[in-house]
Amino acid sequence: MCATCGCTTDLEPVHEPDHAGEHDHAGPHVHADAGSSLAGAGGDRTVLLAQKVLARNDELAAANRAWLASHDVFAVNLMSSPGSGKTTLLQRTAAAISGSVQIGVIEGDQETALDADRVRSAGCRAVQVNTGAGCHLDAAMVARALRELQPASGSLVVIENVGNLVCPALFDLGEAARVVLASVTEGADKPIKYPHMFRHADLVLVTKRDLLPYVDFDMARFRADLKAVSPRATVTEISAVSGDGMQEWLDWLDCRADRAHQPPRPDPG
Repeated sequence: MCATCGCTTDLEPVHEPDHAGEHDHAGPHVHADAGSSLAGAGGDRTVLLAQKVLARNDELAAANRAWLASHDVFAVNLMSSPGSGKTTLLQRTAAAISGSVQIGVIEGDQETALDADRVRSAGCRAVQVNTGAGCHLDAAMVARALRELQPASGSLVVIENVGNLVCPALFDLGEAARVVLASVTEGADKPIKYPHMFRHADLVLVTKRDLLPYVDFDMARFRADLKAVSPRATVTEISAVSGDGMQEWLDWLDCRADRAHQPPRPDPG
């Protein structure tokens, strides 16, 4: 069992690779520890195992991050509750930058390859990771998916995490940026109800803004609560259906990718 959330981590996730256009370089090689059972464990043991799980995950995430940087690949961790519009956003993004930037997608879901099929239809290469009972992706799963995906140098990798506003926030995957989606149909109270998720977001996308006239969503409250939880987070209102806000999202991606692809400055000291 996962010591941090109770989901099963000793099951091997099912990967459905997309072999089209594979490259001959290998992905990051990491070895994950098997999950530990907490049945009958005391509180101190639960905390200890949780710390061990997260520490091991952080080691694997660091290996992912180093591999991505060495191959000049910009990776984004896309997180939200189910149904907020992550896959639709990816489809619209792929259509907008087709021919200029190659996108690889790691799709995280408990079951099915429905979302992977959708992004492939938009021209993305994709690897499906089915977590079974697991409620989040972890760094080991992403490492295995990267070996299958084999992203090209200079490309963008989007990790579409399992729909969940709790556990995905705990697990570093080796990404360069975290993007959290919150749809107007969910209500404006999400930043204060799930502060950890929003606290570590680089960008928050308020999705389905085309539905604002039809739902009770207080944008001013959402922005105020988000600022209290995460003063550094950028906020963009967007509709992947109507296209409103898409350019701001694409500009943010372009800016962050440029920064990620720049070589580090030499230490003046």
